Amino acid sequence: KDHIDLREDPIKGVNVVGVTEVMVTGTEDIFRLLQFGNKNRTKEHTWVNEASSRSHAVLQVQVEKRRIAQTDQQEMEVGRLTLIDLAGSERAAATKNRGVRLVEGANINKSLLALGNCINALCEQTQKQKTVHIPYRNSKLTRLLKDTLGGNCRTVMIAAVSPSVVCFDDTVNTLKYADRAKQIKTVVQR
Repeated sequence: KDHIDLREDPIKGVNVVGVTEVMVTGTEDIFRLLQFGNKNRTKEHTWVNEASSRSHAVLQVQVEKRRIAQTDQQEMEVGRLTLIDLAGSERAAATKNRGVRLVEGANINKSLLALGNCINALCEQTQKQKTVHIPYRNSKLTRLLKDTLGGNCRTVMIAAVSPSVVCFDDTVNTLKYADRAKQIKTVVQR
């Protein structure tokens, strides 16, 4: 699919139109869905990467815990785990991409820039301890990750870096990106 549509739900937050929700009973089911998603993810050869992912991937796992209270009413606690695999930034000169691959790389970079702008704004909000405009609406990625980045949650970022001297600039930029993300402080309410 060339594009995705997002809708905002007052209870569920931002959702992808037509997304599939699947009930799972164990980790095996989740791994099977991960493999299915990865098989359907666009990957192409570039000059710097044999199997370059041409999109971001998002997997959300929602865990619901129900119990019957003493008043015979059901109580439910809900937790959501969001896993995001971001496509790496693209340097057109390094990848030597042309045509469709060049456009894909530009789109990847635009969404990563929008994410970086949100992270910077959230860091500024943390440092100044006052409300700052967070530009979540600048990309579909940031809209989808709004609750994950600045909502009632705990966020962890794992950065993939390379020890190769050829990738030095990319590694430094990735570490700076991760360091900014680490500075975001949210208040988790239960």
